[in-house]
Amino acid sequence: MRKAVNDLLGAYDKIIMDPVHGGIPLYRHEIQVIDHPLFQRLRNICQNDILSLVFPGATHSRFLHSVGVMHVGGRMFRAMIDAYLRERQLSEQVDLTLSQLDAIDYLAKTIRLGCLLHDSGHSSFSHQFTQARRIHELMAQPGRFEQLWEGADYRAYFRAPPEELEHEHYSVRVAHDILTSIDLEAAGLYVQDVMGIMETTEVTPSEAFSRHAHTFWEFIAGEDSEAGRLRRADIPALVMNMLSSIVSGEIDADRADYMLRDGFHSSVTIGGFNLDHLLSNLRFGWDTRTPWLGLAITHKGLGALEDFVYSRHQMYRKVYAHKTALGFDWLLREAINEALEDPEIFDWVNTCLSDMQYFADLTDSFFWEAFRRIARRRPASYSRCIVDRVKLRHLDTRENLEPDEIGAHRHWLARELQLPPADVVTCTMRAKFSRIGANFDGIQVLVRDPVSRRRSLRRITDVSAFFGKFGDGTITHFYLRPQDVTEATGNTG
Repeated sequence: MRKAVNDLLGAYDKIIMDPVHGGIPLYRHEIQVIDHPLFQRLRNICQNDILSLVFPGATHSRFLHSVGVMHVGGRMFRAMIDAYLRERQLSEQVDLTLSQLDAIDYLAKTIRLGCLLHDSGHSSFSHQFTQARRIHELMAQPGRFEQLWEGADYRAYFRAPPEELEHEHYSVRVAHDILTSIDLEAAGLYVQDVMGIMETTEVTPSEAFSRHAHTFWEFIAGEDSEAGRLRRADIPALVMNMLSSIVSGEIDADRADYMLRDGFHSSVTIGGFNLDHLLSNLRFGWDTRTPWLGLAITHKGLGALEDFVYSRHQMYRKVYAHKTALGFDWLLREAINEALEDPEIFDWVNTCLSDMQYFADLTDSFFWEAFRRIARRRPASYSRCIVDRVKLRHLDTRENLEPDEIGAHRHWLARELQLPPADVVTCTMRAKFSRIGANFDGIQVLVRDPVSRRRSLRRITDVSAFFGKFGDGTITHFYLRPQDVTEATGNTG
């Protein structure tokens, strides 16, 4: 019967060759999504802003990452289905009905699309773009959300306009345009179900999703004597939340792909984790009392999960928060602010951020050209620092400082080095791990009684002391502001 599941989920139409995962198969409707101009723009957006100035191989795109997340998300779901069938077949003959096969197929395809589109709203230089002061001000303008959705109805996805736009809101907007432009229903899928598993949305699932959710729940929990305690009306939301955790959770397809991909292209092998080992130990977990439905890890798979978390922790410390890399991030944000001083560039970026007809023009290439023009006219500029790879002089590094402590240390450095305080600049990266140690409700440990074979769930920190070692932390680097830029612009703020 597992072969029947694989056959049903394996009717692909094309293969993309990926340096990290190898051949990634695609369905026809996924090809239509990928071929859309709003998705193709991701080819021109680097996954790690300008990390390649420090790790030269890190030139990979958001496009490849998005396709990789789709592949990993599909593998996660199928691995859990496969493990469930394998374990049940040890004690009984399992024959799936057509409705069960149809439900598995529907949920798997929904997950893949949610993963594929999860980052579709990223603009130039990914996260650094929205952190630039002038871009943040543009995105926070009153009425920006309504401008973005002019001509389209957002009420199926949002109860009310968000107070402030983030890249996730743009991903929802992009996904809406892409999914409504293709014949998704020909694939037996519905737009609202894909949108419902993306971040920031609140969606009422389709009738088809609700039907498949009930079938899926009966399939995985039918032998649980307490499964009937759940209200039928609660099941679709629980299933949708479980799918969402595969797209964006503590152990999700996004993190699994970017850690493997960023490590591969950066030629960094810090920590490392085995994706196959991790996936083979993932299971469906549920608690009808809470109620909760999500991911669980087998007790023997804790080692794979520990490797995953440690690898992520080390990538943050040694790659993403590298002192030279964060220095270039600071320069990049200042260069973006500098470019927006040009009224023509400002007006065009403002238009792109408010009108989906032009949003596809916001790529890395647009700003690289702007930086080059500014660098030619003004050698003493942040843009020239980016174009010619002029890095900041690193002064010091401190960990876990509070904001007032950062300010105090900045002034101390300036005093000791006999510099104006404004010439010492800082860049801070926060690594968020507290949910792993203190409030990890996204994944639990599945334990089976060796005699009764009954399954029970335990908090991850109750089973392994390893995860209690991680908490939120910050790394703050202190730099000397480029003197020629400061003198030329008079920027002492």
